[in-house]
Amino acid sequence: MNNSLKRTWAEIDLDAAAHNYLAIRKSLHPHTKICCVVKADAYGHGAEQLAHLYERLGAQWLAVSNLEEAIQIRACGVGIPILILGYTPPAEAKMLAKLNIAQAILSKKYAEQLNREAASAGVSVHAHIKLDTGMSRIGFLYQEPERDSRSLQEIQNVCALKNLIPEGIFTHFAVADEGTDGEAFTRRQYQNFTGAIEKLDKAGIHFRIRDCDNSAGLMDYPEFQLDMCRPGIILYGMLPSGKMRSDLDLQRVMRLKSVVSLVKTLPAGTSLSYGCTYQTTRETKVATIPVGYADGYPRVLSGKADVLIRGRRAKSMGRICMDQMMVDVTDIPDVTEEDEVTL
Repeated sequence: MNNSLKRTWAEIDLDAAAHNYLAIRKSLHPHTKICCVVKADAYGHGAEQLAHLYERLGAQWLAVSNLEEAIQIRACGVGIPILILGYTPPAEAKMLAKLNIAQAILSKKYAEQLNREAASAGVSVHAHIKLDTGMSRIGFLYQEPERDSRSLQEIQNVCALKNLIPEGIFTHFAVADEGTDGEAFTRRQYQNFTGAIEKLDKAGIHFRIRDCDNSAGLMDYPEFQLDMCRPGIILYGMLPSGKMRSDLDLQRVMRLKSVVSLVKTLPAGTSLSYGCTYQTTRETKVATIPVGYADGYPRVLSGKADVLIRGRRAKSMGRICMDQMMVDVTDIPDVTEEDEVTL
């Protein structure tokens, strides 16, 4: 985009992204593979660029939420294996095989449908069994109050399907980011997962890739790393929650920027924005910024958010509008139109 057309924009620091990946790599056992989660356009940071970066840095896998995201990454020339964590229509089995994309297996019925479509197309699809140990979202149910041996039998049946290649098994932690509040449940999930794997091993079902640690897991439960881990939000410099007990040397990858569009001085007692919920208590210098909830800047931040102008914090005033907001710059000298704003 021509710089003169910019109103509000995001800056992505690929050096910071590389720093975060290497910090994660350093925290893991040498044998542990990394599956970088780049779903939702790499958490809004640009999946194509980040996928290329992680491949260059040595990531063994990428993970996305759907086939459309996987196709986008393949189309830009990334060659490492991709795992789809969610649902793909079974009719797309041929595309999965063509692009070397592994599919999460959500249930026995889903596996049978995918296998049938793969057989019809004359292809085989790489499959990763999803075990539901406590998230209660997708996957074969294996959790309290009773661990269901029927699920293990179903997994054995799935692994016998001729047109699926069952190379992995994984689960997802529900409360690993809840600090001590989530510890007992997380450890129970891990015990469910490893217990199921042990029983499957005894039944002659073996998986090359076993993984359960997400971002919170690899930080607070590094002892749970198995063959692979799946960092997501920490790749982009953010912690999973404010309750994390461990720390990593992370750098923020994104900065959201805008400019000051107008500066005006209002007398005391003047109302601002929709609902007139804010009223000045003194003569106040107000800067308007061309960003709002249509740009993804939440309206719930009205009156709560700070922005940076000339290196100093300015407080949001009144309700955030669809494409504009106002901040108090009374105590920041020399603020003028087109000053850069960090949101």
